[in-house]
Amino acid sequence: MRVLVVVVGRVRGEVAGAVAEYEMRAGRYWKLEVVEVAAGGPGRDAGPAAVKGAEAERLLARIPAELEVVALTREGRGMDSRELARYLERHAIRSSAGVAFVVGGAYGLGDEVLARASRALSLSAMTLPHEMARLILAEQLYRAGTILRAEPYHKG
Repeated sequence: MRVLVVVVGRVRGEVAGAVAEYEMRAGRYWKLEVVEVAAGGPGRDAGPAAVKGAEAERLLARIPAELEVVALTREGRGMDSRELARYLERHAIRSSAGVAFVVGGAYGLGDEVLARASRALSLSAMTLPHEMARLILAEQLYRAGTILRAEPYHKG
């Protein structure tokens, strides 16, 4: 099953290696594709609403219509690791085209992305930098794969 992760911005700094490692590991279980779109709005002095709108347009342009969209937002519903694994398993069993997880930029996701999403997922009630959200998502996708194959990684 295809798992698309569409994110605003690139991963920089110390966390880049960990993100790459977990995305590579998750790719063993899912047809994982990560797409990065540019951060920012229509000008240097663009306000938060304009930035979110411009980013939403770029994000939505990269999501195929047949994929179910999951918006990552702290206002979403949390899932434990086993729930995420079961959610992905249900999509695979249904022969679903796949799932697109969307990670916003500094101001979050635009209303257009939230309207397109069939599910809003919270990784934490706290605000996370997009690099950390991407790392946590990648690790959880890897963990979900190990859970479904009954591999020893998941101890919970």
